[in-house]
Amino acid sequence: MRIYIRSTSSISPQNTFGDSGFLTDVVEYTGTRLKAIEPDYKQYIDPKLLRRMSHIIKMGVSAAKDCLDNAGIDMPGAIITGTAFGCLEDTVAFLTRIVELNEEMLPPTAFIQSTHNTVAAQVALMLQCHNYNNTFVHKGASFENALIDALMLLKEQDANDILVGGTEEMIDTSFTVLTRLGLYKRNPISNLNLYKEESKGTIGGEGAAFFLLNDKPSADNMAELNGVKVVYKPVDIVQSITSFLKDDGLVIADIDLVITGRNGDIKNDNIYNELNKTLFANSLTCNYKHLCGEYPTSSSFALWLAANCIKRGQVPATVTNTNIAPKKILIYNHYQGNYHSLILLSAC
Repeated sequence: MRIYIRSTSSISPQNTFGDSGFLTDVVEYTGTRLKAIEPDYKQYIDPKLLRRMSHIIKMGVSAAKDCLDNAGIDMPGAIITGTAFGCLEDTVAFLTRIVELNEEMLPPTAFIQSTHNTVAAQVALMLQCHNYNNTFVHKGASFENALIDALMLLKEQDANDILVGGTEEMIDTSFTVLTRLGLYKRNPISNLNLYKEESKGTIGGEGAAFFLLNDKPSADNMAELNGVKVVYKPVDIVQSITSFLKDDGLVIADIDLVITGRNGDIKNDNIYNELNKTLFANSLTCNYKHLCGEYPTSSSFALWLAANCIKRGQVPATVTNTNIAPKKILIYNHYQGNYHSLILLSAC
């Protein structure tokens, strides 16, 4: 069975939402944190509901509805999301009120909306969708496992027109904690110079990207999703990538573009540097985290980028200088050296 990406939508630190073009107006940041560019949410969400929605819920619901609108679909057959940290803003608000109110007379709204599945639930409530609804909270493999679940549903013919998304938000509290843990750089840096400075840490990011998957051939489909694989702490990543491609009867020479998850952190990028000398030595490679920052579900932004590259027949200059129209794209990303993921796309 062939599975297609029918439509996509992304809210990110770049102008990726709506009719903003395909990364033609790149936004430069100087610092250690990238914030999502938020659209006019009132076009997608009732203003009365907006007041009670946190940042990640607004992003997720708007991106999901825009994705459905782009596909001309009113009701998805299933809603599946992936997130590692969930609704951090509501979680921190609830914990703060526990302390401030001495554990008495706590308002329930922040607690109710602090659960990881709130985005998927809110999308379903607004659409009155009673179909399959699931959220994966698997750290750096959350979005990939959501994709795998969608592929299984499609192949088992349990659902069609499946809405899949990856969401993550960055708030001041989480940014401070993760910086202290050494994930982010200590000194300000331009995101466009992220790969030129060799130092510890990367830049934080956030965003929401949604995709509509189905098994219906159409000239409007963006790309074919050939496969997804997650490997936890692989012993031999070269063998894992080779085996993954072999399942589709491919070798690395068949891939037109490899999108890697380099993030400017010396330790994190070692494996990409080694692959560029070996398996990817003769491949065209590019990176994406200078555009969206690092977060556990950033591979959803990479998938949005890859699907648009195939559909539009071009690769943005901010990603790599090339005139090719890629037909096969491999996405390889890892999160903190533990969760390695592979996503393969091809032209329809």
